[in-house]
Amino acid sequence: MTDRADAPTRPGRPGAERRRTAHSMEAVLAETVALLDEAGEPALTFRALAARLGGGVASIYWYVSSKEELLDRATDEVMGRLLDESADLGTGPDPVSNLRAVSLVLFEEMRRRPWFGTYMLRNTGLQPNSMAMFDRIGQQLMRLELTPKQQFHAASSLVSYVVGVASDMAQPPPKEFLDSGLEPAQFLEMYAERWRALDPDEYPFAHHVADEFAHHDDAEVFRSGLDLFLAGVQAQAGGPARG
Repeated sequence: MTDRADAPTRPGRPGAERRRTAHSMEAVLAETVALLDEAGEPALTFRALAARLGGGVASIYWYVSSKEELLDRATDEVMGRLLDESADLGTGPDPVSNLRAVSLVLFEEMRRRPWFGTYMLRNTGLQPNSMAMFDRIGQQLMRLELTPKQQFHAASSLVSYVVGVASDMAQPPPKEFLDSGLEPAQFLEMYAERWRALDPDEYPFAHHVADEFAHHDDAEVFRSGLDLFLAGVQAQAGGPARG
């Protein structure tokens, strides 16, 4: 990214004779990501960001024109780091295993950063790294005996599954749990008891899985769903992967 800290003004703007506070795009994005990680999207304002950078609000507009652009660029900054950290995950001989590994990395990043999945691929013009990640997923699907339509549907559905579950798991605990004073395992057991108390003729499945619900792990549920999805992709391909 271009560092414009050495350029004193942007031509044509009122007050161009003044020297602006020296930042860089890298510094702006680093502080944006830090602020989002600490307090989420509602806390991200140009005023709060400028205070962290030690300058005025006008200095932020040197780099981005709006909060929406800033969110898109911050998302792409994180995705760029993720691409570098996971560069070796698409090099294995089995494309389905590669897809699983990439999906797990994306999932964990989105769990750690609840804001991240919300903005991924929202604006591909400002998010080349997000597009590169989507393409990395698609390249694995190209190695399977699938039509372009099937590949597109699989890639889109996989991303939607990862983003959807991660975003749901990143939500704050329900008020009922916070007010209960119970430990998570105790809270799940309380809910399982409610399932067991339901009419078994009307809710046979809830009765059947109540014990599993009482002791389930959300991350394990995600991985199980991911494996089911990928098994379906493999079955749809109906043949060995291409090297």
